[in-house]
Amino acid sequence: MSKLDRLIAELCPDGVECAPLGEICDITRGRVMSKDYLRDNVGDYPVYSSQTANNGIFGYINTYDYDCESITWTTDGANAGSVFYHVGEKFSITNVCGLLKVKDIDKISAKFIYYILQISAKDYVNDGMGNPKLMSNVMAKVIIPLPPLSIQQEIVRILDKFTELTAELTAELAARKKQYQYYRNELLTFGDDVPVVLLGEVCLHTSNIRWKESDDEYYYIDLTSVDRETNKIQPEQVINSANAPSRAQQIIKNNDVLFATTRPTLQRYCFIPSKFDGQICSTGYCILRANTQRILPKFLYFTITTGNFNLYVENNQEGTSYPAISDAKVKRYKFSLPSLEEQARIVSILDRFDTLTTDITSGLPAEIEARRKQYEYYRDKLLTFPLRHCEERSDEAIQ
Repeated sequence: MSKLDRLIAELCPDGVECAPLGEICDITRGRVMSKDYLRDNVGDYPVYSSQTANNGIFGYINTYDYDCESITWTTDGANAGSVFYHVGEKFSITNVCGLLKVKDIDKISAKFIYYILQISAKDYVNDGMGNPKLMSNVMAKVIIPLPPLSIQQEIVRILDKFTELTAELTAELAARKKQYQYYRNELLTFGDDVPVVLLGEVCLHTSNIRWKESDDEYYYIDLTSVDRETNKIQPEQVINSANAPSRAQQIIKNNDVLFATTRPTLQRYCFIPSKFDGQICSTGYCILRANTQRILPKFLYFTITTGNFNLYVENNQEGTSYPAISDAKVKRYKFSLPSLEEQARIVSILDRFDTLTTDITSGLPAEIEARRKQYEYYRDKLLTFPLRHCEERSDEAIQ
């Protein structure tokens, strides 16, 4: 029997009490802060808003509203119900965030509440009218199981270990990605003795499908089918001549390289595996098909992932609402092309980095995903209790 099992058997053998959040936490909302306000009051203290990127940080200002152990949550928008834990930090929140502060820290662990809300908060989000919301009055009604504090602390200790391991792996992945970018740019930088070519000079012509002549079904690779983090294809749509979108025109082949030419999908690119040979992609992609007598397909792929290529795209895109770079301009990109033997050597090195940093089956992303699933499994298991009198408390909270 584990320490946690012993504590539960000893302290709450007949189940645990529960309470709505409004009884155990003080609940407040943030204040309106525009981007202009942040720019005019720039400083060192973080401001949290409705986004989830960068741990929810919207910007930094020179004052702060809170300096306490607390939980914040997103009240409005696509990320409504997302929760964040704060301790030892001075910060502020915007009007699309709420804050929970435990009233009695001698009985309730704020970190325990945070882990509970990771599971339950999303269940209270109202998706009506197209704008998801989790407002303060609803958050106040969320029912929280309340085992004795020693049990809460033991659960927090276990879950923190899982979180720390995932954080270590994520930091390792970030470091490896930087290392990969450095070596990629170094390996693809050459002296004057290596000939310079245009991208179009080493690519073959591609073709479009004739829908009137085809009764087959195809995977459709649209502008969201390529995962920006892993550069892998995740198609969600099968199409035929009857339901094909107007942009579903280009036939892709094994070892092609796809590059998305329009915002907001710029810097989406992928290498086509054999699984998608002969499938269809959107005209929003430029297809780069290597002339293998001059360039290796993977060398072509790594060439368009460099900082130099991204800078070229930024400098040559056109349009204001939806900036884009044309296929013709993509193929006018100049780069150094070493011998096929040297290309093979470089590809062998970069392939190892690419696998380590993007492969969802064997690299660090796969390890992080496995740890995330393990964490979620144990979190849900650890935070499920036999409850006492909670139906009555739920009814009270609804009223």
